[in-house]
Order: sequence, then C-alpha cells, then structure tokens
Amino acid sequence: MGLTRERALALMQEHTQSPSLRQHMLAVEAAMRAYAGKYGEDPEAWGLVGLLHDFDYERFPNPTHSATEDHPSWGVRQLRELGLAEPMCRAILGHATYTGVPRDSRMAQALFAVDELCGFLVACALVRPSRSFADLEVSSVKKKLKDKAFARGVNRDEVRQGAEELGVPLEEHIAFVIGALRPVEATLGLGGGGGGGGLAPAQSGETRSSSTPTARRPSPRCSRISPPPDAGSTSRITSSATTTPVAASRTR
Repeated sequence: MGLTRERALALMQEHTQSPSLRQHMLAVEAAMRAYAGKYGEDPEAWGLVGLLHDFDYERFPNPTHSATEDHPSWGVRQLRELGLAEPMCRAILGHATYTGVPRDSRMAQALFAVDELCGFLVACALVRPSRSFADLEVSSVKKKLKDKAFARGVNRDEVRQGAEELGVPLEEHIAFVIGALRPVEATLGLGGGGGGGGLAPAQSGETRSSSTPTARRPSPRCSRISPPPDAGSTSRITSSATTTPVAASRTR
C-alpha cells in the first residue's frame, strides 16, 4: 500500500482546513471500510481511498473540470509519489466523472456510490431532532430524495447511478451506508456526541476538527450539501442545528 492511515490522515488535515470537508472524508472512509468488509476486501486500502479522495479539493478545486489538472488529478499525482497503489489511485480519479477514468473495479464503484450519498445522509440526520443516524430510516431518506428543495445541490441521478454501478438496490445501499455511519456518528459531530476524537472506525489519535458537524464542499462532478443561504455555509453538508441543509452544487 505504501501509505499508512496515520500518514494519510496527516496529509488530509495538512491540505484541508474546512471542518465540513474533513468530516465528509471521514464519513466516506467509514462507508468504504464497511463495503470492503462486505465484499471481503482490504478495509485499510478501501478506507484510505475514502479518506484521501478529496484531500486536494480545498487547495486545488477544479471549476473547469479539467481531466488532468487540479482535483483530483493533482492529488493523485502526489499519492502516486507516496506509493499509493495504482488501483487505489484510479478509484480516486474515477469518482470524478470528468477525468474519464472508468470505474472498472469494485473499489472505484463503491467510492462513487458512497461519496454523494454520505453527504446526503448527513443532511438527513442534521434535520432530525436527534441529529443522529440511529433513528434515520430508509423511507425517510427516499422521501427526501424526492424532495428537490432538500439538499438541492445533490444530483439524485448520480445517487441512483452509484447504487446501480455497485449492483445493489438503492434501498439496500442506503440502509447499508446508514449502518456504516452509525458507529462513527460522534466522530462526525452527530448524535449528541459533540466532542469525539475525529476518528474513523477502529482508529485513534485523531482530533476532531469541529464540535459542530459540517459536511463537505461542492465540486465538479460532485454536488455537495450545504445549509440554506441564511444558515451559513459550505460544502457537502454544513451543519446547523436550526436550519435545514440545502445542497450546494460542488465540483469534484
């Protein structure tokens, strides 16, 4: 693999100051580790892909959707130099459709499938009285997917496409990712955990970037979730205890 989780976390934090973007990558890491377990793959490798897939976004956003410059191409060049295995690099490139890199591995398909959905699920949790995944049901998520005013920056077609590429029914996919996020919700600032150590599953030594959950920023193929204009800001999902998250279009 050539890169430890500890080094990957430090790299992500070095390049990313946004609490919402850090939160998003930790959520995707958790979902990727869970899918690796389901498919009998290496959870460490899959987790690293989730943890690092957007580490370069804040410094090198890609508003023109260049296939070779900025996010995620810039980041992948650095990761290759650090020894990240090529299948992992291709999975990261493939999560941004404009790179033209096909999602021809289960790892790449899983990353694409969980990326957008993780942000949407955090938005769903944030508007619940419990601010938790514990009582979040698939039926509620599907209802909100139909509500175009909710998290409107999220591309519903890509949420469905991700499940289709992975070869699982959408309902099953949603339920699985909710289950993957429940054990780490305190890390993500949800569920009344408040503090948390900013750790992904079975990891330690990480400091949470914010006591209030936010979820990540918008990017090219990526639509991210953010709160309504009057709620303050940001990317994938910005957490606000009193407002309903609305998605902002983000660039992958």
